[in-house]
Amino acid sequence: MGRDDSQGKSNNTRSLPQTPKNLKIAPNKVNEEFSQELDELDELVSKTKNNTNRNK
Repeated sequence: MGRDDSQGKSNNTRSLPQTPKNLKIAPNKVNEEFSQELDELDELVSKTKNNTNRNK
């Protein structure tokens, strides 16, 4: 027989289930993280457009 690893509902509202602590983002850093991701996406789109224009 295996162990029963089921857990009840957590009373800790700050915990995110199945998220390692080193991957959690502090609430005051969320906007900074979003802006970095959007900037990276914008750079990727620009590079893709440049490569497409060169191949024509």
